[in-house]
Amino acid sequence: AYMYEPTQDQVRAMMKTLRAERPIPGNSMQITGGEPMLREDITDLIKIMKEEHVDHIQMNTNGIRHALDPEAGRDVRMAGCNNLYLSFDGVTARTNPKNHWEIPYALDTCRKIGTTVVFVPTVIKSINDHELGGIIRYAQKNMDVVHAVNFQPVSLTGRMGKTEREKYRITIPDCIQRIEEQTQGQITVDDWYPVPSCMPLTNVIEAFSSKPKYELSIHFACGAGTYIFEDADTKKFVPMTRFCDLQGMLELFEDKSEQIRSGANKYFTMLEVVRKLKGFIDKDKQPAGLDLAKMFSTILMKRSFDSMGSFHVKGMFLGMMHFQDKYNEDLERLQRCDIHYVTPDLRIIPFCAFNVIPEWYRDRIQKKYSITVEEWEEREGEKLEDGLYRGLMRRGAGDDLAAGCAKSQMFHEASQATT
Repeated sequence: AYMYEPTQDQVRAMMKTLRAERPIPGNSMQITGGEPMLREDITDLIKIMKEEHVDHIQMNTNGIRHALDPEAGRDVRMAGCNNLYLSFDGVTARTNPKNHWEIPYALDTCRKIGTTVVFVPTVIKSINDHELGGIIRYAQKNMDVVHAVNFQPVSLTGRMGKTEREKYRITIPDCIQRIEEQTQGQITVDDWYPVPSCMPLTNVIEAFSSKPKYELSIHFACGAGTYIFEDADTKKFVPMTRFCDLQGMLELFEDKSEQIRSGANKYFTMLEVVRKLKGFIDKDKQPAGLDLAKMFSTILMKRSFDSMGSFHVKGMFLGMMHFQDKYNEDLERLQRCDIHYVTPDLRIIPFCAFNVIPEWYRDRIQKKYSITVEEWEEREGEKLEDGLYRGLMRRGAGDDLAAGCAKSQMFHEASQATT
């Protein structure tokens, strides 16, 4: 066993490498692990990232430290961590044993400190694929802090026979079909779009600003998404596709971006786009209190990351992201990857190369820049085992911690909805 913890100097060099990317300097970073909240210097690492002009910092975590130590959560928020990418595999202790009891407390901490949350369920057929609707409902009940659910169909690693693969393998279309069934048709298969469908919006913003913008031009098989809103009266889900001619709007964006590239006046073209936006919205079907045309107009005029915030305040993003494994590796998908690792040797490596071929990338790199557990214990003056989390909340330690979760009405309602 070994400990892979890049030093602060290495992290700074890695951020400089990210920022040196062109035509757009990288400005978004996810801190992952292991469990990054176990590092005592995590706030220092976040500050280094902010000093190197990384705007958006997301923490990939199980949320246990946020639940146990709200002040630690506040510290990383004040240092500059915008969002938690929170592992959440189901609404029952059976499907989500690692942090079922801690999730409500982690959410409560995030609510108090102003940190937003993305639920991240790893979906495994025959294990938790019957609870996808319940996960969405639990997110809905916490929409003040949970702004997205990003489902990740499992990547199968290691040697595995065909029968075993078929038992656990689930795909993006499989998940979407189950969501339609488990939401009683409130979110259907037709409400989802492949991730690169948003390219026309990127293109028109790029044309208006005359500056390169992020292009989510990944392979269509890598991911899908939709936005849902809540009907204030019925509390039912209302996908954006139910009241917006999304296809027509995207065609308008693409058409106008091409006109600008051909020499059309940017100012008058923008006014025309803003004027036409209302024609794509069915106001009678649009949820009360929502003005989608105005939200799109703001995005087009401000052309900033912050301008997207209204989407996540008013609604919730549902995403699918299926990482590859050795049984379905596709070079064309890999060549269009938009999620990368930056490593201490200052390389930027596509996610599905880093993890799918670990003997070339992940394991080789991490071992090179690691120390043994014994060396770590000598350096830190403590035993690794002493820091293990013993599941205190589920054991009932401390006030009414376990009782509060066990009797959570929101968990109960979400669980009942899956049966």
